[in-house]
Amino acid sequence: MGGIKDMPGLPDALFVIDVGYHKIAVTEANKLGIPVIGVVDTNHTPDGVDYVIPGNDDSSRAIRLYARGVADSILEGRSQSINEVVQAVAGDDEFVEIEEEAAE
Repeated sequence: MGGIKDMPGLPDALFVIDVGYHKIAVTEANKLGIPVIGVVDTNHTPDGVDYVIPGNDDSSRAIRLYARGVADSILEGRSQSINEVVQAVAGDDEFVEIEEEAAE
């Protein structure tokens, strides 16, 4: 994975662990129409977050759990997407030859 400078376009979504600390990123994503997925603790408002994950954003164990869950989900989604493409390309279609009647 590269950084922001290597991105060919806008991201499909923004995942934020601490919406209070990263409120500028949330605001920018909202302006650009990028969906925001965020862990929202009780000390912050969920305003601007499209998909709220209620939880603790201070515990390192919790943060590790959220980050691992999102990363695993992304990898699983990519794998499924690739498998669907491979199945579509390979296909299970059988080719049947049709004999044309000889012109009389």
